[in-house]
Amino acid sequence: MTFYVIGDADTVLGFRLAGVSGEVVESPEQGQEALERAFKMEDLGVIILSERIAASIRETVDRYVFKTSFPLVIEIPDRKGALEGRGSVRDLIRSAVGVHI
Repeated sequence: MTFYVIGDADTVLGFRLAGVSGEVVESPEQGQEALERAFKMEDLGVIILSERIAASIRETVDRYVFKTSFPLVIEIPDRKGALEGRGSVRDLIRSAVGVHI
């Protein structure tokens, strides 16, 4: 299973250092095109999408998330932190798994 990250330059660079390929996007249009390309990739298991990009293309993200079961789409905070009203990664894990880390 492979991972693919879509986000700002710092987010993508960080994941590249960990061996995850990805695409830097700077506008909602680029984000939408990148997400559509990612869903067409074979053997892709997880798409990691920055929250800010996801928020700017919410309708497209929701369409894929609610109509496809694979690959999994995960939204993460970027270098600027979580969006207002969104929990931290720790909070998301705690609510999904029920484990305090």
